[in-house]
Amino acid sequence: MSGRTSIKRFRVRRDSVAAARLHVRTTLNAWKLGGLIEDSVLITSELTTNVINHAKGTGDYFELALRRRNGILVLEVADSYQWRMPELRKAAPDDLSGRGLFLVDALSQHWGVRPRNPGKTVWVHLPVGHVTQL
Repeated sequence: MSGRTSIKRFRVRRDSVAAARLHVRTTLNAWKLGGLIEDSVLITSELTTNVINHAKGTGDYFELALRRRNGILVLEVADSYQWRMPELRKAAPDDLSGRGLFLVDALSQHWGVRPRNPGKTVWVHLPVGHVTQL
């Protein structure tokens, strides 16, 4: 089953992270993509937490999109914070944060960031039928 799309807006606040995770779990269950749920929920958690921690005060909402296209699940998180794009960086052993994009990188086939007006969209590709193990 190809060509499905789900787009949902969430308020930029802490409880939206759990709501976004639940939305991903529910949507992928409905699409019969159970093998992608755990990786997708973890990626969603990392990306939406980044919005809450770094994009606060720049807009009331962020958007979560799920698209199934040609054997790929595309997961996107878009916000209106345009001053700093996410970068993969190496966290120091004693850093309390900064490892989220390493998880995204490890779990996804591809990921990246594209600007939008205003803000940015972080996108992730997960092959349908593939389960990544850390």
